[in-house]
Amino acid sequence: MQLIRDWYKRHFENPQVMGLAVVLIVGFAAFLVLGNMLAPVLASLVLAYLLEGLVRMLERRRVPRLLAVNIVFLFFFVGLLLLFFAIIPVVAGQVAQLIDELPRILNAAQALVLQLPQQYPQLFSEEQVTDIIFAVRREALDFGQRLVTSFSVQSVLVLVTLMVYLVLLPFLVFFFLKDKARLVGWFTHYLPRDRDLLVTIWRDIDRQIGNYIRGKFVEIFIVWVVTYLTFSFFGLSFAMLLSLAVGLSVIIPYIGAAVVTLPVGIIAYFQFGFGDTFIWIMIAYLVIQALDGNVLVPILFSEVVNLHPVAIIVAILVFGGIWGFWGVFFAIPLATVIQAILKAWPRVDEVGEADAGEEESA
Repeated sequence: MQLIRDWYKRHFENPQVMGLAVVLIVGFAAFLVLGNMLAPVLASLVLAYLLEGLVRMLERRRVPRLLAVNIVFLFFFVGLLLLFFAIIPVVAGQVAQLIDELPRILNAAQALVLQLPQQYPQLFSEEQVTDIIFAVRREALDFGQRLVTSFSVQSVLVLVTLMVYLVLLPFLVFFFLKDKARLVGWFTHYLPRDRDLLVTIWRDIDRQIGNYIRGKFVEIFIVWVVTYLTFSFFGLSFAMLLSLAVGLSVIIPYIGAAVVTLPVGIIAYFQFGFGDTFIWIMIAYLVIQALDGNVLVPILFSEVVNLHPVAIIVAILVFGGIWGFWGVFFAIPLATVIQAILKAWPRVDEVGEADAGEEESA
């Protein structure tokens, strides 16, 4: 018991550390309990945080804040309308088209699998191939039945969710930008007065997360557009859907690019066969991935703290399991927050040196 007391006094006797611990616990509990209900608010906060950089840029050019907010919000609203009424319908149509094409792709895949015992008799037998085909068809049939039974309900829920976001997002983003000073003042009013440690951590987090989120959105957009233009040039089917998947795959480092390569390769193979067009599409796709990882990422994320790949994967698994897609998207920023907190947290040797200094001065 005395050991626990000594540990508590070393780490939490400082009022700033205790205040930081309380803020972290309350904030994590609030996000964990209310995260799903407040999803539009959180999404609006992220978008307002992104657009705040553009507002500040206009303010540095001596544009009044209210005018700067209106200009940035106008471009944001036009982009949001373009997303909801131009891009999402195209993606939804290509998803429906892909579902219709699945039986043909499965039949072609079955024909290829049936040739394996003839080409590689030492590796595959006819019984193994028959079992594989039967298992795949059974899983595809079960998946199709579940998809049909839940499609009507899911489509209604998705439509309602999109309409809610279309109405609430612009409204919330505008007032988060317009009344930023008032909202920040209201929030800081409830923080501890002795909050130098909180301010230090927030400045570090604001610099790193701001660069990461803005850079990640720019990376998604560039990879998406370049991939779409490349696939459209080669006449690849489902170009918008596949390019969007490639763009979103950069959210998950290391894993996303590997996962999205499979559908790109499958669709290109069954459309063009193993010919020159298929090879050029895969070469172009690999070049895009290489340029993204070796050129674009270092330029966009030069000021972001480097995390170990193991830490990134653990963060993706943990936060993705808690908050789903948004947990995966914010896995690296949240890991950066934890790293900043651990970096700023008073260490035992620092506390000991402070106590020794006080004794010497006394």
